[in-house]
Amino acid sequence: MFSTPSRLDTLRMIPTTPWSIRAWPPILWQAGREAQLHFHHLSTRVTLPGDGSCRTAGQTIWGGRSGDGEAGVAWDWVQISGDVVAMADPMSVVTNLRLIGEEGEVLTALESARFLNEIVHALPWQSEVQRALHCGHA
Repeated sequence: MFSTPSRLDTLRMIPTTPWSIRAWPPILWQAGREAQLHFHHLSTRVTLPGDGSCRTAGQTIWGGRSGDGEAGVAWDWVQISGDVVAMADPMSVVTNLRLIGEEGEVLTALESARFLNEIVHALPWQSEVQRALHCGHA
């Protein structure tokens, strides 16, 4: 059985910017069901090579298929030291997910932050950042 490539497969072939994820069709998602999302690495890049006066920083983008379409998450990261990297701002995860609360209400950005950070925490994103740092690009 043959299938047409998903949008996620297509996105792996073209450059995607973190902010472009906001243009993807919104996906309504029940908060707390993050474990059912299976994200794959799309790209990681170094946007600011560090030097003595500033830290190395960049962006990483992940995408996955939900029952309702393609979902994406992206965020900025910063190299703290050596092999230690962290999210630059845990309140600034870019996504097309619109999280729904227990009463069916769309959660605010502040209410969604906890759930989005749980998604980020579950991904092996630090290893992708390390790969980008050691290769000099992503």
